[in-house]
Order: sequence, then structure tokens, then C-alpha cells
Amino acid sequence: MSHDPDSIGDPIPPPTVLGLARAAIGGVLMGLANLVPGISGGTMLLATGVYTAFVTAIAELTTLRIRLRALLLLAAVGGAAALAILTLAGATKALVVEQRWIMYSLFIGLTLGGVPLVWRRAHPTSRAVWTAAGVAFLVMVAMAFARPGNDAGGGSAVLLLLSGVAGASAMILPGVSGGYLLLLLGQYVPILDAIDGLKQGLVAGLDAVRAGDAALLGLISAPATEPAREAIGVLIPVGIGVVAGVVGVSNLVRWLLQHYAHPTLGALLGLLVGAVVGLWPFQQGVPPQAGDVVKGQVLTAESAAEVEPDDWAVRFFRPSPGQAGGALALAGLGLAATLAIARLGSNVED
Repeated sequence: MSHDPDSIGDPIPPPTVLGLARAAIGGVLMGLANLVPGISGGTMLLATGVYTAFVTAIAELTTLRIRLRALLLLAAVGGAAALAILTLAGATKALVVEQRWIMYSLFIGLTLGGVPLVWRRAHPTSRAVWTAAGVAFLVMVAMAFARPGNDAGGGSAVLLLLSGVAGASAMILPGVSGGYLLLLLGQYVPILDAIDGLKQGLVAGLDAVRAGDAALLGLISAPATEPAREAIGVLIPVGIGVVAGVVGVSNLVRWLLQHYAHPTLGALLGLLVGAVVGLWPFQQGVPPQAGDVVKGQVLTAESAAEVEPDDWAVRFFRPSPGQAGGALALAGLGLAATLAIARLGSNVED
């Protein structure tokens, strides 16, 4: 008998080629989402229909219930997400900074594509469902209007650890943006820079090896690997926080889904819809002027010209008719893509 592999109470579906492909696509989207402020990794897992199975697999693994199907699912999602983050951190950050309205329009569609999935699971609706949805929606609206300041540069190990926990929570909680939480903590750009630095350092080390240097000597002493060594100091505490956050939040969500399924789904629905509020696409970076404060320093005319676009303040603007039409088209494209992905592997046989 066929079933919906992401419906509440169902076990993790048996591994199939289509099912694992669906999980890998969800992992890629989750990885990209965690690089973009305003987008939730959990939202992408909901949109691709593997959210409940993913949460269940993590909860089983952390309680030492080891099953092959859970390991395969986690490998597909986690491996694809890690690959997307490692290879696309620099490009994604550049696109968000330079083409914000295009990227946000696309991600609005991707996010809204998860609404039908959660809506179907939340039936039959009740007062508890609507109350939970309303509260979660208001929380997301409040977060959207809590304008983050400029990143203050790399933080202490404790702050980096907390950043990892926040980012991991966003992987599990649909509607909660890991990138946005990192912005609020002032660690978005430093962490993405560290990821990109690690990639550059690894590539430089491999180039040194291919050039004939001894492998160990090339990886340790090549001058170009300095970004990688600096990145490791940032990413180790972040990684510890990620593990702690994933373990804690996944077990909490699994317990809530088991004992309070419909109110929990209502809250997830509110988080999902509310996430769109923070994705209003028509905003752009504004170059700083003399007298502005960036990273705790008052700028002069000379220093203002040297501020990277990453650190520019973001302001809303009125779109042209072409931009408005383009945003609607991109949102529609994202919505269609998410709905199509959600159908992938949805008719797997028991």
C-alpha cells in the first residue's frame, strides 16, 4: 500500500532511488537555505516532504536506535547539505548581496511551496491549530522587523558555539532562518567567510600537492592555506554548536509531534507563512557615508569608501513594474519547483 513518507506517525520509509534522490534535493536546498538570511533549512525539508523522516532519523540515532534506513536518509540529506554549503557559500553570499530581490523572490516561492504539505497534515483543524499558527506567525513577523545591525566580526568561542546552536535549530524548525539568527548574533559574514576560506585553503593545498610538494608539507606550510587555518578556529566551535542544536531540537520536535501533533503542525504552518514576511524582496544595500557607524567605528570619507558591500545597511525601495513582474515570476517559479520536488518519490510503495 502506498503512503506519504512524511506523514505524522509513519516510520522512516524504506530506501529507494527516488526517495534518496528526494532527500538529497532537500539536503541541497537546506544547505543553500542556511546560507541565506530569511530562509529556513527546515522549510526546505518540509517543502520536499522529508521533514518528519529527517527529524525521526536524527532522534533515533541520538537515542542509539540504529537502523540502516535512518542512516541512509541522514547521509543523503546531510551529505548533500554539507556539499552545498562548502561549495556554494561564497557564491550564495555574493548573490544575496548583489542580487537580493531576485534571490528573495525565488525563495519566497520555494518557501510557500511547503504550505500545502503542512496544511494537509494539520487537518482536521481545530482552535489549537489556529492558535499555535497565529502565535508562530506573530513571532516570525516580530523577527522580520527586528532589523539586525552590521556584523561585528568574529566573536568569542562561546558566541560561535551559540551561533552553531542557532543555525542548527533553524535546520529543524521550519520558518526559522539560520542565516537571519546569525545576522542577529553578528556572526553571519564571519562564518560564511570562514567556510569560503576553508574551501580556498583546501583547494590551495591540493594544488600544492599536485605541483610536487610533499602532501603533508604542502597542506601545512603552503602560504595559501592560511585562510583554512583561520577558518578552522571559527568552524570548530560552530560545528560543536550545530551538533548540540540538532540533537536537542530534533528530539524536542519528535516528542511534540508524537504527543501534540496538530498544535505542533499549526505552529509549523505559522512559522512557514510568517517566514515570507522577512523575505520582502525589494531591499538593497546602501553605501555608507562619512559619520555612519559600522562595526563600532565612526567612518570617515576614506574609510566609508573601503567598506565591503557585505557590511552595507539594507533599505527598502519601490520596485519598477518590471521588477515587480519579475519578482512574481520568480516566486511562481520557486513555488512550482517546490511542488514538483514534493511529488518526487511521494508514491513509494511499502
